[in-house]
Amino acid sequence: MHLLSGDQTNPIYIIVENVRSLFNVGAIFRSADGINASGIYLTGFTGQPPRKEINRVALGADETVPYLYERDTLSVIQYLKTHNVQVIALEKTTSSVDYHTFAYQKPVAVIVGNEVEGIRPQTLEACDSIVHIPMCGQKVSLNVSVASGIILYELLRSVVR
Repeated sequence: MHLLSGDQTNPIYIIVENVRSLFNVGAIFRSADGINASGIYLTGFTGQPPRKEINRVALGADETVPYLYERDTLSVIQYLKTHNVQVIALEKTTSSVDYHTFAYQKPVAVIVGNEVEGIRPQTLEACDSIVHIPMCGQKVSLNVSVASGIILYELLRSVVR
């Protein structure tokens, strides 16, 4: 497995686990480009480029942001940890903490999950920590692409600037 580069990029990775919508995948590529992320790991049944639906939303970011497809999310987590990457899940759980208050390290990877089911329990267990975006309304979560944009820019602010 490869992709760890980060030479001219920010030390931030995103792992996209079982995201069904190719449009959401495209939006995640665009946000990753916006922060000059080191790369994207697409796992499970997440679609991968080249796909017109991804490219339509990514506006070409799917051609500029490095990515790697690996079916097994746990192998990606293990690989990143062996390279001293802090692995964080973005999910609301009983033990998750507000993403604003967490002490991120660099390099860092954040995992986002399926639009309905979220991140698989075994994936959550393999992470170093779990953070969430506080919700004030009736819904417990944001769209995965919106949440990805928020956490990626928080990581940019926290570990780069």
